[in-house]
Amino acid sequence: MHRSTAGNLRRIPALGAVAALATGLLTAVAPAAHAAAGATLPFTSVEAESATGDGTRIGPDYTQGTLASEASGRQAVRLSAGQRLEFTVPRAANALNLAYSVPDGQSGALNVYVNGTRLAKTLPVTAKYSYIDTGWIPGAKTHHFFDNTRMLLGRSVQAGDKVAVEATGVQVTVDVADFEQVAPATAQPAGSVSVVSKGADPSGAGDSTQAFRDAIAAAQGGTVWIPPGDYRITSSLSGVQNVTLQGAGSWHSVVHTSRFIDQSGSAGNVRIKDFAVIGEVTERVDSSPDNFVNGSLGPGSSVSGMWIQHLKVGLWLTGNNDNLVVENNRILDTTADGLNLNGSAKGVRVRNNFLRNQGDDALAMWSLYSPDTDSSFENNTISQPNLANGIAVYGGTDIAVRDNLVSDTNALGSGIAISNQKFLDPFHPLAGTITVAGNTLVRTGAMNPNWNHPMGALRVDSYDSAIEATVDITDTTITDSPYSAFEFVSGGGRGHPVKNVTVSGATVRNTGTVVVQAEAQGAATFKNVTATQVGAAGIYNCPYPANSGSFSLTDGGGNSGWSSTWSDCSTWPQPGQGNPEPDPNRNLAKGRPATATGSQDVYTPGKAVDGDAGTYWESANHAFPQSWTVDLGSAYAVRRLVLKLPPSAAWGARTQTVTVLGSTDGSGYSTVVGAQGYRFDPATGNTATVSLPGGTNLRYLRLSVSANTGWPAGQFSEVEAYTTP
Repeated sequence: MHRSTAGNLRRIPALGAVAALATGLLTAVAPAAHAAAGATLPFTSVEAESATGDGTRIGPDYTQGTLASEASGRQAVRLSAGQRLEFTVPRAANALNLAYSVPDGQSGALNVYVNGTRLAKTLPVTAKYSYIDTGWIPGAKTHHFFDNTRMLLGRSVQAGDKVAVEATGVQVTVDVADFEQVAPATAQPAGSVSVVSKGADPSGAGDSTQAFRDAIAAAQGGTVWIPPGDYRITSSLSGVQNVTLQGAGSWHSVVHTSRFIDQSGSAGNVRIKDFAVIGEVTERVDSSPDNFVNGSLGPGSSVSGMWIQHLKVGLWLTGNNDNLVVENNRILDTTADGLNLNGSAKGVRVRNNFLRNQGDDALAMWSLYSPDTDSSFENNTISQPNLANGIAVYGGTDIAVRDNLVSDTNALGSGIAISNQKFLDPFHPLAGTITVAGNTLVRTGAMNPNWNHPMGALRVDSYDSAIEATVDITDTTITDSPYSAFEFVSGGGRGHPVKNVTVSGATVRNTGTVVVQAEAQGAATFKNVTATQVGAAGIYNCPYPANSGSFSLTDGGGNSGWSSTWSDCSTWPQPGQGNPEPDPNRNLAKGRPATATGSQDVYTPGKAVDGDAGTYWESANHAFPQSWTVDLGSAYAVRRLVLKLPPSAAWGARTQTVTVLGSTDGSGYSTVVGAQGYRFDPATGNTATVSLPGGTNLRYLRLSVSANTGWPAGQFSEVEAYTTP
């Protein structure tokens, strides 16, 4: 079942530690606060790092295999025995779901307090479903550190009340708390067949498998009723068709099984709604159908209002699932995909679902055997897939990915991947129009350990064949990507082109390296794409394999903030944005976009930040003063500049009179160091050092040259900027 994202891209030097970016977004929103992207959810999430208490915050961290790297917002709070974390309740609620982690092999419980009063019930925590090893997947490390645990509080709390959790005998790392107002159990529908009437045991002590089968057989064309209770099923159901399976609500009716429905085909018209299926899957075995649904529900079916947890895959769908609707579900803690349309799907709508802590792609379409057609992922909220992509489309015809919110991808994936990676044959590549519209991606993209290669927040990948489909990417918001925003690549290393791509109406904020990471041959048009706080440069455009053909970026108008190009294809740009304490040995100016009031011939402004002291910028002659400016990408406390001229004896000694100016916004500049003469002498390396006063924060560094004793122009072969004095 697994589709590894391992590839054979070139081996390149690994990037340094990823910048510690801004703390995260709440992973769910209440209906009243619903934004354009993501699901409308019945709960509101509060991050542990925004709570109060005496625990220890961990993160931010983007390093594969670390606990904080898999946390929502890349941060969490560690509680030792006796330590407490208190949340301010954001809404009326009577239930709590907590995402947490405990050390491998340990279990225990959290005490729960409401407004200072300890509840009689405790919240169980365990490592049983965590610490998954997938050694057969190249690049995978032990992962899946977090889990979810839930409880009804037994009382209602209001906005502003306090709910606290306290570690007892085991260390617990708390990530995020979901507060929800759970409705009372619903009544049995008239005319339905109760599983209890067929012998099901709502205490969970007895085996209810046959009772479920008998109820399904008796209710053909009608409804099977699952009353409140806990039911144990020991083998999967099959032959499910022309029937509704309905519970009293996902907090009230709970089925415990690791294989709920397993069938290769069905006449369809299956409705599954309003109960929970919670499994006991503790490892990933790809040959085992340890899934909520494995195979087909048949045409015209639906799945809604479900809580699906501790399975390998939520829905692994093959066969005829035409016009299936999957909506308003929660899929948590799966060891592989949340949902995968594995070929043959037509007219499928997957919408308004919440997925957290998947061990592969959270939502995927894979066009094996025949193409997925006219199907969509819409208004879903996805958090913390810990091995692959948030949303992946592998082939298919006329597919849409609309208005989804994806956050915190890890290790082997992007927020959204549009790909011709086939994994197996017969595969049907992307065709028709692929619509990617209105999506928001937060802290998505990762360093792929197989490639030592960064993966962008949104990736278009001609992995096994050229992309011939029309790919329309519109109205995208990308925030805090640790690496690039948009990536165009042929990940299989065979140089297939990426064609027919349009990116329009995108907003990119605080991206770690570049806005566009182009490595495949092909072309894309960009219009109304705006970027702020870009970490290294606007564009990385370096074909792979070498000489395989260039990628053409067409300016459709309205673009801003990312016009510069990374100049050195032999190295990857380092993440630079969002790091409050950059490496003190890192030259902040290297590779950054530079401009000047004038230059001579090939002696352009970028020569002063290309890392080569043998090349240089030279201003217009006989026209002092002349200025040279570099955009560092973010405001830094710059304490020291190193100014260089070529270290050749052919350069006679000279003194340049330089004024140092700075700006945080690129418009208003202030003087940082007044006009001074700096001596450049080849006998001492043709280097001058400028000390900046403490407390100087600047993003734009400007050097104004008013005199030069050796030449009638301003000249620098390198300008280096450091945070150390």
